[in-house]
Amino acid sequence: MSPYLAAEDLSMFGRDPWWLVVIKAVFCFAFLMVTVLFSIVWERKVVAWMQLRIGPNRHGPWGMLQSLADGVKLMLKEDVIVKRADKVVYVLAPIVAAIPAFMAIAVIPFGPSGNEISIFGHRTAMQLTDLPIAMLYILAIASVGIYGIVLAGWSSGSTYPLLGGLRSCAQMISYEIAMGAAFASVFLYSGSMSTSRIVEQQHDRWFILLLPVSFIIYIVTMVGETNRAPFDMPESEGDLVGGFNTEYSSIKFAMFMLAEYVNMVTVSAVSTTLFLGGWRAPWPISTFWAGANHGWWPLLWFVIKVQLLLFFFIWLRGTLPRVRYDQLMKLGWKVLIPVSVVWLMLVATVRVLRNENYGFADIALYVAGGVLALLLMSFVVDMFREKAKEPARPAEEPAAFDPMAGGFPVPPLPGQTLPSVPRRHPRRERELIVSGGSDTVSDGSTDGKEASDG
Repeated sequence: MSPYLAAEDLSMFGRDPWWLVVIKAVFCFAFLMVTVLFSIVWERKVVAWMQLRIGPNRHGPWGMLQSLADGVKLMLKEDVIVKRADKVVYVLAPIVAAIPAFMAIAVIPFGPSGNEISIFGHRTAMQLTDLPIAMLYILAIASVGIYGIVLAGWSSGSTYPLLGGLRSCAQMISYEIAMGAAFASVFLYSGSMSTSRIVEQQHDRWFILLLPVSFIIYIVTMVGETNRAPFDMPESEGDLVGGFNTEYSSIKFAMFMLAEYVNMVTVSAVSTTLFLGGWRAPWPISTFWAGANHGWWPLLWFVIKVQLLLFFFIWLRGTLPRVRYDQLMKLGWKVLIPVSVVWLMLVATVRVLRNENYGFADIALYVAGGVLALLLMSFVVDMFREKAKEPARPAEEPAAFDPMAGGFPVPPLPGQTLPSVPRRHPRRERELIVSGGSDTVSDGSTDGKEASDG
């Protein structure tokens, strides 16, 4: 039987005593919290370095306790609930946004799935649990987090938080479609949706080399999924003043910030698991050191890969400007989704040919033939479409644009131009001002005549 069709063997999970399960769950929670605290300080330090600033340097050695001080400050601030808010939903929204962010880490492997480590005399795997459909579980949990943001915008009883919640809902849903297609390519190549099984299938070659397009698509979608710059439309401080969390303060606002950074760690861990070999040591180390993938060492390689992806988030924020919302949605619906679907069909074709024992040369020939056939059909269709078109009609003169048509000044739309303003001679303007008139009358209760009599 082909290894890609083998049945899932998850018998090593579910045998730990209850206290060991609690220890592993606490470790997953502590790993996320410590990584978030470090990432906040690291982000401020790196962005300050990029902008030739100092960054945080007061709290703790080298300012490393700055994020802890910020958390204490947020918890001690006044907790305000606006009068028009739906209080029950208003309070539950940050909880709904934060809890799913922590739940996804439960199926991420930090090390081999066998009994590799010993904790108080019990051999166990470096993973809380695993499922035959673990990746679908991660997608479902990520989708639940959207409800927290949408409900936060709706329950605030204000217009701009509602707009921010709608922005976030449309953005997350559109980018999750391309993310799911990128996941499907990995499922086809690994033959499994189990995270531990996906890492095992990368023992000789990481999937970033076999599926580079899927990796690029996922990298773009994970930035849009976490609402990070340059895709931070729901929280664009310049035009929405925070977006969906405008009316939140104190610990509730801190929970939204916590959910954002925990989601960053989660998507980085998922990217590491799917495309970067998971807990496996990088290529030069794994070749000359046999014990690199045993014991506690896999945890080190996993943390290094996650931190590199977090640095990628920070680098994007300090480098790229925020895009417009129409550009964001155009990228998601007109670029990422079509490319991901076409790439998924190509990967599925290659996997079918490999299962039929076709050689690499034959597969390359079939794929190249299919691509050329599609290009030829597209060229023929475009050629007949151009012939069927009627002669182009002369372009109509655009209607004159009146910026004051609605009673207040409005900017021109694309294709419209402001009417030219006649320039006044500077000497004539000075003569008008000097000769008198309304401009020479001082502001006060007396009119021009009384001022002249005085």
